[in-house]
Amino acid sequence: MFRRTFWFTTGVAAGVWATTKVNRKIKQLTPEHLAVAAANKAIEAGGRLKDRAVDFALEVRDSMAQREAELGDALGLNAPVDRELPAPRGYAVIENRNSPPYAEGPKKSTYPTYPYNRNEDH
Repeated sequence: MFRRTFWFTTGVAAGVWATTKVNRKIKQLTPEHLAVAAANKAIEAGGRLKDRAVDFALEVRDSMAQREAELGDALGLNAPVDRELPAPRGYAVIENRNSPPYAEGPKKSTYPTYPYNRNEDH
């Protein structure tokens, strides 16, 4: 009798285990679960891509700064300057003495004026 009970219990346990496995697999194949899994994979891939892009940008910036320093040394731009820069110049206001004040009215031009007539060309 003990042998029959043992095998019955083993069969029930195997059936419960198999049923649980099949139900989990069926739930994984539902459209909602597949959509969530695809979205999670896309987010992970985007994060990896972003990390690679940031690393690339930092590497480019470091290389650019290094090359700029090399060029500055080659051109002598990084050498210390021994002399002092001149003081900034001040600007004086210049009065135009050729034009009359506005109270007197406009000044007559001494240059001859030529009327523009389009019909004279024909």
